[in-house]
Order: sequence, then structure tokens, then C-alpha cells
Amino acid sequence: MRLLASACAMAVLALSAGAGEPAGVADAVILSDGLPRSLSDYGFFRDAAARQPNDRVTPYSLNTPLFTDYAEKYRFIYVPEGQQAKANGDGMLDFPVGSALIKSFGYEIDGKHRLLETRVLLHRADGWLALPYVWNEEQTEARLKVAGARIPVTFTDPSGRKRSISYGVPNKNQCKECHALSDAVVPIGPKARNLTHDGQLADFARLGLIDQEPKVEYRVPVWGETSAPLNDRARGYLDVNCAHCHNINGSASNSGLFLTYEEKMPVRFGINKRPVAAGRGSGSHDFDIAPGDPDGSIMIYRLNSLDPGISMPEVGRSIVHDEGVALLSQWIAEMK
Repeated sequence: MRLLASACAMAVLALSAGAGEPAGVADAVILSDGLPRSLSDYGFFRDAAARQPNDRVTPYSLNTPLFTDYAEKYRFIYVPEGQQAKANGDGMLDFPVGSALIKSFGYEIDGKHRLLETRVLLHRADGWLALPYVWNEEQTEARLKVAGARIPVTFTDPSGRKRSISYGVPNKNQCKECHALSDAVVPIGPKARNLTHDGQLADFARLGLIDQEPKVEYRVPVWGETSAPLNDRARGYLDVNCAHCHNINGSASNSGLFLTYEEKMPVRFGINKRPVAAGRGSGSHDFDIAPGDPDGSIMIYRLNSLDPGISMPEVGRSIVHDEGVALLSQWIAEMK
């Protein structure tokens, strides 16, 4: 977190100093029809391995991040000079054409931070494009891997447990699966309600990155913020980790299970809801959420599984998120 805070400070200083044209960011590459072969082609960073951004490439972090095998994530927003993203209440920021969202994934291994991949989401004239880049052993460059990749990695998780996994870099189509809304690729992370900590939204508005500080009626609690209501933490977790597919216009809309925070009907976010198609994925359980019975709930069964035909989410993890399962189990156990 200290490294991320340092990167944030650098970006804030650069923007506050009134930087003119972006130093090194290649707007033409973002807007072109091609698929750049190397991450460095974009010019997002002065030093990408050290996560030192160029001017107008602004670091940010989420209250509750999407779980990806305990990987550390480093997120950045780029908005072209003279343009602004538009606030949309507590929902997704609306980024202009020419913007980019950059997210690097890595682990601390043997005391050193090592990047595995960087995903970019480019807003071109015909819509958003998602592309994955895989880092080389020397940590000097990341190359486009349209077909994705598998990377063996050993790391220590937050509980102190040593893990060895085959880390999955999604292919271009898998990126689209998660980022699809009504068959169009869209961002899923930077919702205002998940950007409220450390005064980020106020800073974005002050720096001109967004047109105004959004009015956030509901904020997703910071992960582990036990002072927040259990229901808010659980619904926020589902909104961040599941709702990009499980919404009325998402790739899992046919399930009838809608896990956005905005969903108010209990049966639609799983309570006493029977599965659309009973099969291996149900584990012979009757309801997505059986109040008072986490072990009898399909949701917990699938989150606890590593079987490709059962586990949820379908991509993005190769191990169980123990803390997330514990949170949702407690939430279900305490339901009347």
C-alpha cells in the first residue's frame, strides 16, 4: 500500500503542477484500430515495473476490490487532456473516448514485488476494448497475449499460508465475458460508491479528472471494516465480485440471479430462490440462499468449489477466497 500511495502522490503532484500535454502517453495508439503488441507502446508509465505513471495517468484504489487469487492490484485511470469523465451518482464513472483503465496484477515473492500481467481497457470510437499483457521474466516489458496464459506462482496469502497456483491470465474473449453489458464491453470497477475512501473522488474533481464530485448515497464498505453493517458488507462483496455478470443485462442474466446492490427484491438476489436449471452446480441444494443455512445454500457451495463445472466465478480464481466465503456465510447464517 505504501508503494501505491507513493504512486498516487506522484500523479497528484504532476497534475497539480498544471502539466500540459501528456508526457509520453500515445493518444493515437489508444484510438487506433490496431492491437498494440507491447504495453510500452501506450506510454502510460515512466517505469511500468515500478508503477511510476506518466502525466495524467492517475492511480486509484477500490474500497472492496474484486478477488483474484490474492493478487495485489495496481489501478490507473487515463483521461485525455481537455476532457473529463462524468459523474453518475454512486454508479459507474462515464469516461470519454480516448480514456483508458490500466490494471496490473502481481505478488510479493521472496521479498520482491513481481508483476504477472497488465490488463488495459481502451475507450475507442467504436466502444471499449479489453486486452491482456503478460510480463517477461526480466520485468522490463509486458507483451500482448490474446489467447491468455497460465503462469505458475508461489506466494504467501494474507493469513500467512503459502500457496502454489497456476495463475490464469484471461484470453480476450474471457475479458469480454466479464465486461459484457447488453453485449457491449464496459468498465466494471470504478463505480463512485466503491471509490469513496481517502478522499479520492474529491481529488479527482479537484484535478479535473471528473466533472464534479459524485453524490454517493451508498458506499461499499472497505474490506474488513467490521464496524459497517454485515448486510452492507455482504451486498457490497456480491456487487463487486459477482454483479458484473449477475445483472439483468449481464452474461448471467438467464440465471435470474441479480446481485447488484441496487436489487431490492430478496428472491432476485437469491433468498429462497430456486435455480433455473438444477444440476451439478446446485449440489442438490434447493435455494441459492437458504436463510440461516449457509452450508445448504447453492451460493456458498459454488464459492467453495474449485471444480470448473461448479465454481463461481467461472474465471479469475483458482483458489477459494476464504475471507469472502466466511463473510457471506455469516450473512446467510444470521438471516431470519
